[in-house]
Amino acid sequence: MTVKESRTRTRRTATKTRLDLAAIGEGRRRVIIEAVEPIIDGGRYPVKRIIGDTLTVSCDLFADGHDEVAAVVRHRPVGSKSWHEAPMRMLVNDRWEGQFTLTSIGRHEFQIVAWIDRFATWVHQLEKRLAAGQDVRVDLQIGAMLVDEAARHASGADAAVLHVAEAALMAGDIDTAFAGEIHSLMAVHLPRRFATESEIYPITVERERARFSAWYELFPRSTADEPGRHGTFRDVIKRLPYIAELGFDVLYLPPIHPIGYTFRKGKNNSLTAGPNDPGSPWAIGNADGGHMSVHPELGTLEDFRTLVTEAQKYGIEVALDIAFQCSPDHPYVREHPEWFRARPDGTIQYAENPPKKYQDIYPFDFESDDWQGLWQELRRIFEFWIEQGVRIFRVDNPHTKNFRFWDWCLNSLKSNYPDLIFLSEAFTRPKVMYHLAKIGFTQSYTYYTWRTTKHELTSYLLELNSRPVSDFFIPNFWPNTPDILTPQFYAGQRSVFMTRAAMAATLTASWGMYGPAYELMEHVPVAGREEYIDNEKYEIRHWNLNAPHSLRYYIAQLNRIRREHPALQRNDTLRFHRVDIDFHEHEWLLAYSKTSADGQDIILVVVNLDPERTHRGWVQVPLAEWNLNGVFQAHDLLSDARYPWSGEFNYVELSPAAPVHIFCIRRLRRDERGFEYFA
Repeated sequence: MTVKESRTRTRRTATKTRLDLAAIGEGRRRVIIEAVEPIIDGGRYPVKRIIGDTLTVSCDLFADGHDEVAAVVRHRPVGSKSWHEAPMRMLVNDRWEGQFTLTSIGRHEFQIVAWIDRFATWVHQLEKRLAAGQDVRVDLQIGAMLVDEAARHASGADAAVLHVAEAALMAGDIDTAFAGEIHSLMAVHLPRRFATESEIYPITVERERARFSAWYELFPRSTADEPGRHGTFRDVIKRLPYIAELGFDVLYLPPIHPIGYTFRKGKNNSLTAGPNDPGSPWAIGNADGGHMSVHPELGTLEDFRTLVTEAQKYGIEVALDIAFQCSPDHPYVREHPEWFRARPDGTIQYAENPPKKYQDIYPFDFESDDWQGLWQELRRIFEFWIEQGVRIFRVDNPHTKNFRFWDWCLNSLKSNYPDLIFLSEAFTRPKVMYHLAKIGFTQSYTYYTWRTTKHELTSYLLELNSRPVSDFFIPNFWPNTPDILTPQFYAGQRSVFMTRAAMAATLTASWGMYGPAYELMEHVPVAGREEYIDNEKYEIRHWNLNAPHSLRYYIAQLNRIRREHPALQRNDTLRFHRVDIDFHEHEWLLAYSKTSADGQDIILVVVNLDPERTHRGWVQVPLAEWNLNGVFQAHDLLSDARYPWSGEFNYVELSPAAPVHIFCIRRLRRDERGFEYFA
């Protein structure tokens, strides 16, 4: 069938439905509901919000004629039989809006209900007739009938008040009838005849860490105190105070499972491994076990559980890497050969992205005849680590696995464990990246790593913070990963490491970095590739955490500022500001702000994108929007300098040595409490 034929059939079906009275249902419903927001793909996928958020729902809503219309947006957790309602009000041009607060995590749903408000219509018509001096005796009888109908659906004190109003209307005593809470009682108790109900639309409510988090990635095998020794979970426990000092609240570990021997990769991804080369953690599985086992040199499963518990004492959650692939030595290869794709010569197809070949990795075949058994086993891997106390997972290359599998797997897991967080490591095309977010992934890596110019950064952030993307996609900005070292770092300039970390930490509420490589400013790439030389993916490294050039204190300062300022814990208030030089937009100075929900915490960030030169300019401040009058203070939270500013444009100067301002904008008090030493 051609596209044209399909559309013709759809139109015919719709026309037939409109002409079939039985299919119409209740034809006396007069209110029309259109253009509901926020919904994703017509309601196919859930809108994503964080617990405590207020969800604003809007729609176009109207009816024929001149009768008054009323509407509510009702909501409930999925599975609940009772609804909670919030009133909707008209804004302009038949656009209506209602709000409600999401108070529990998990799956929720909402629906708009609208009807002809018979009582409000009667009141409006009565007022016009009274103003015209007309006889309203019959109108008062009509009103009394409406009040009587409401009273019959009420009880107790409400019914008593309504009966008093009914009697007053029958007696022609309008003042007495309207003296009580008649309007609110009628809104509650008068039946909503012929109400129109919208579709029911899904919402996913996540916990706070789904939006506001700081991730630190390290390789456990590189945490030993002495060079040459394989690190253990016990060594990672000893590293926890350092990670807490840096201010991170998620510790992400690459795969911790046994590593295959067949076609094991050597240093720098060489095809030949030496006898002491540990292999890539992503080549999962050998005779010691697979995805539900731990590498013997890291310790035991009990050691891992101890790490999870000890991390919690520092306010840190352990996130585990889930990579659905196997080494040739994985027990699955022997026990379930049907889960892998066989080549004509009888061998199993290894992973490749021509011309690249990954002989040490076998991908699962999601077209296997036993696809159901494969799906169930992969979900069981998640469940196993959930039982060990893990609630956050970073998922490796999900865009190379069946999307329907992820939809089923993630949502079935979250129905039992609504506090789970899944970070999608899908460096892929935008529509694929966004689809993964729609079907269940909580957060996603992004293109931030490759967005370096002022235009690239502003246009990308505007995309992420605009609908519909902002209603389902939660970005997590990383300046580096073990796989990615972009060209701006190659010169090893300290200012670049400072600005990229600062922007990642302030442009979005969730950010992460691969350390200790980042704070120690590792910057030498493999020739011709955006990847670290002497990569930890293929060898054990020993890091000097106390190196004098380390950025550890700067990173700690960034995370402290994030924790202390609610404005930086959300994404929806991000706004970019003009920076002028000689009456032209400055190409090297980037300025943006965030505000807290109550508008009291205002953060303004200015970044020098040029790693080699000092730049000066005039940043534009939205005085009216921020309720600023006269002189106000710009407190640089990095340097602790305080500047008295006034007017719309204010001077900034940033050098490569100090390339970032993070200003807290404060309104100055005009009484003695504004004095610095007042107590």
